[in-house]
Amino acid sequence: MRRFPLIITLLLTVSLAYYIYTPLPDALQEQWKLMLLDASFRTITYTAALMQWFGFGHYIPSTRKYVEALEITDPEFLPGVIVSDETFSGVPVRVYEASGGEGGLKRGLLYFHGGGWAYGSAKKGASDKISRIWSDELNAVVVSVEYRLYPEVQFPVPYLDCLTAAKYFLSAEVLSKYSIDPERVAVSGDSAGGNLAAAVAQEISQDSRMKVKFSAQALIYPAVQALDFNTPSFLQNQNMPVLSRFFMVQFWMQYLEADLSLMGQFLSNNHSSLQQPLLTPKLRARFDWTTLLSPEQQKDYRPVVADEGLEGILEKVPGLLDVRASPLLAELEVLSKCPKAYIMTCEFDVLRDDGLMYARRLQEAGVTVTSVHYQDGFHGCFSLVFRPLDFDVGKRALRDYINWLQDNL
Repeated sequence: MRRFPLIITLLLTVSLAYYIYTPLPDALQEQWKLMLLDASFRTITYTAALMQWFGFGHYIPSTRKYVEALEITDPEFLPGVIVSDETFSGVPVRVYEASGGEGGLKRGLLYFHGGGWAYGSAKKGASDKISRIWSDELNAVVVSVEYRLYPEVQFPVPYLDCLTAAKYFLSAEVLSKYSIDPERVAVSGDSAGGNLAAAVAQEISQDSRMKVKFSAQALIYPAVQALDFNTPSFLQNQNMPVLSRFFMVQFWMQYLEADLSLMGQFLSNNHSSLQQPLLTPKLRARFDWTTLLSPEQQKDYRPVVADEGLEGILEKVPGLLDVRASPLLAELEVLSKCPKAYIMTCEFDVLRDDGLMYARRLQEAGVTVTSVHYQDGFHGCFSLVFRPLDFDVGKRALRDYINWLQDNL
């Protein structure tokens, strides 16, 4: 009987190790830290889903509460930065103002956080701290937008919130109020926020009514298309922490109001089959990774193009072809008007090829692009720079991003 507690302890230890352990590529550093982070996210998601099954509300708001409870928000972090919560034409934003610096006019940076259009906040944890760092080091006014999220809203509401905030921010009155140089204003975002930043940059750049436009865009592993979920990076990294292929497709389907029971069809690219008359050869060329990626980036993967499947899906889910949701589908004429770009991608990220393809299309349109790729990077690393969830690649990525803005804004 004395052995029984020992056996139970051993079994629990083995089970926990099995749950946490995920085989990872050798190029990834600090692997156990990443495994623990991924296991924590999975536990939170599973718990929230179980609560939904028992009738305690939608799993996403529950997940948000759990994640927010774990985030450490320090209002005293970099006290020299003045922080205020405002509304820009009805859209909640958090404004960070550098109190010191070189004096005179400041840089302006409009930021959209990531989180699959369902999670995240400008006011919590790492997002808040990073905005303070940007404001302090760049002598900038940073505006982080609290756009509305799924399941409360779906496309195009988050995009419209961000566009509304952008137009308000770029008005002469607001730039003057915050002493911002109208020649030095950038738009930026990570992941789903990178999607929103790219789409907003396109719209602002071609709006003749806007007297002030963005002079730069900085996109961190952006999601820019929802028609091919079998790119080399989607397949290579389909089970990679902290964003799997399944969850990224689910985020897209939720955002665009697609029927989640069709998940298998979307994973098989049946939603972009040759049977879709709205997907003309001209449109297909805009997300054809066999021409937009180099042979080294394509590796040994082959395109997945279904002959038939999901007839009429593009009419039922029009967001799939809407450039406001999929900026990669924009015409060259639209892209040519966009501001110079900084695009960060990570080798071990399902969205790697999205960023690389968008960089290529911008370059083909004549836009100056700085493409920065991290061979040891993974999705989400850009925000993981504070203890205990600090990763060396994240620190390097944040530093490179700041250095680029210092030189180009």
